Amino acid sequence: MSAARLLSLLLLLQSRSRMSARGIADELGVSVRTAYRDLARLQDAGVPVYALPGRGGGYQLLDGYRTRLTGMSEGEARALFFAGLPGPAADLGLTAEVTAARLKLLAALPTELREEATRTAAVFHLDAPGWHREPEETPHLPLLVDAVLTRRAVDVRYRRWRAPQEVTRRLRPYGLVLKSGVWYLVAAGGSGTATYRVAQVLDAAPSDERFDRPEGFDLGAYWASYLDEFRTRRYNGTATVRLSRQGRRRLPDNVSADVVAAVDATATPEGDDGWIEAVIPTESIEHACGELLRLGIDVEVLAPPELREAMAATVQVLSRAYGLR
Repeated sequence: MSAARLLSLLLLLQSRSRMSARGIADELGVSVRTAYRDLARLQDAGVPVYALPGRGGGYQLLDGYRTRLTGMSEGEARALFFAGLPGPAADLGLTAEVTAARLKLLAALPTELREEATRTAAVFHLDAPGWHREPEETPHLPLLVDAVLTRRAVDVRYRRWRAPQEVTRRLRPYGLVLKSGVWYLVAAGGSGTATYRVAQVLDAAPSDERFDRPEGFDLGAYWASYLDEFRTRRYNGTATVRLSRQGRRRLPDNVSADVVAAVDATATPEGDDGWIEAVIPTESIEHACGELLRLGIDVEVLAPPELREAMAATVQVLSRAYGLR
């Protein structure tokens, strides 16, 4: 029998007006028989729990009874940062801590604030992964969370994009970032601080090495700097394009946010035909061709010549494939 579970049961009853044994069992993740047994133990300990029989009945505390046993554990305090993020909390292995922390917070609030908090929680939900993308498998994420919090170095086998694709590294984790449903680890390795996609970690094991983060290291500032550098490395060219009114409306669903922002910043006034000209950043001729072809007849590439030729060649191949001249 878990004393922590009894405390959770007590706080659950304090934050709800009345609950059935089945509801208690579901909330605490135990069997109904265990819920009855824990209720009896609370009564034996002198807690004024009583049952109301019949339809709409259940268990509740005597009016006016409140426990002050709302101190939080270290893990529950950490979980407060994720109390509104059930999906990421589950990824981090903090589901139980989030549940316990919520119960303690609700129990500590006055009735009117507790009701308001419950209403607020019922109308907000975070679904971090983007459309058309399944959540990534990150089996090593809980281990990395522990390494970040305990400042313990980890030995990983990592799959990267360039050769050799699989490498082994000893990393000193500084923090974790959730970006559009994808987890990234910021860590120091042999060549300095770098960013690693957690889903690409093939194996991970804690080491005996302890480390201290550099004094003044700011995870948010590092990530902002990393994104700026990433954009600089990602876009190494530009293209001049014409867009119809419909093409401009379709931009956000077909190209990156950086391209949309560039169009907004450089668009010429709309002509009599409804078209505008703009300059957009490009990664490569091949990538830009594939991205712009999504807009079909609502885009025309004016420059550079290599991209215009690539667009024309692709259209010619498509024309032959469909038996057109």
